[in-house]
Amino acid sequence: MKRTALTILLAIIILSTSACNRALERHQGSFLFLFDTITELVAYTKSEDEFRDFANFIHDELEIYHQLYDKYNSYEGINNIKTINENAGKEPIKVDQKLIDLLKYSISAYEFSAGTVNIAMGSVLEIWHEYRTLGIDDPLNATLPPMELLEEASKHANIENLIIDETNSTVFLADSHMRLDVGAIAKGYATEQVTKAAIERGYTDFLFSVGGNVRAVGGKDKEKAPWYVGIQNPDKESEQHSLFTLALKDLSLVASGDYERYYTVEGKEYHHIIDPYTLMPSEYFTAVSIICEDSGMADLLSTAIYNMPYEEGLTLIEGLENTEALWVFHDGSMKYSSGFNSLLKK
Repeated sequence: MKRTALTILLAIIILSTSACNRALERHQGSFLFLFDTITELVAYTKSEDEFRDFANFIHDELEIYHQLYDKYNSYEGINNIKTINENAGKEPIKVDQKLIDLLKYSISAYEFSAGTVNIAMGSVLEIWHEYRTLGIDDPLNATLPPMELLEEASKHANIENLIIDETNSTVFLADSHMRLDVGAIAKGYATEQVTKAAIERGYTDFLFSVGGNVRAVGGKDKEKAPWYVGIQNPDKESEQHSLFTLALKDLSLVASGDYERYYTVEGKEYHHIIDPYTLMPSEYFTAVSIICEDSGMADLLSTAIYNMPYEEGLTLIEGLENTEALWVFHDGSMKYSSGFNSLLKK
């Protein structure tokens, strides 16, 4: 049934090259639902069947991570983020190593980002999610969460209460009111892990996007030219859909912004990226974009520097090798790291 469903969802577009003797053809496809977004694939393969096998492989690998990292839904025979949260303060939960690896990475991300990326903030984010959902459903009565409610929830965001026992493959939340939310990292991390699995399987020269988390592998065409990827303009009213077009080879592009998930209260928009120190939506920028090799790191950094003043974020980015960033401010002005221009399409 899985193959049949995927075949229905997968829209294969074969764009034959102009030269009749060229061995590879460009194929493009997409499928829905995983990580609650659209996954898009572009690859150069010898046949439609080879591309379909590749797409099925990507789908099946990504589905594993989707189910493990899901905090809203349960799956038969799988202990996931939802299972861990439901057993907070009760008992350790035996989980797959892929989930343990993500949680260990998330602890490192917390330390690396000086606390600006904290998966232990689930209780705070649940409150914002509830108020945002109510506000979208009933905009005339939209309200902000009371600060005292957010502050009480923030008392249960100590990441040290996330106890990982690798020997027994268990995870335990020592605080019964603590909840995990891996949304700031999960898509990028999963994209990178699936990309590595595809490369190990022998797939080359493809572009892989999970809800805008883009991973470019190899090149396109016979000449292995870079993949051209646009950075979305956060100004929804503008006729210019992309701010820049990048030429990417073996790199990732991840953006964070205030233009997708938000609701309006008394004429002001409140988005979903919550500053762990103010407990309110971060207001430094409209959008930030990160370009580096590892998609998990790009996802982490896009949230981290979105929650930092520009100077602090610039210092962080400039201290990392092969990592570039773009900041878009509320007045439409932009700043970027020292090597950003070298990535632009010539």
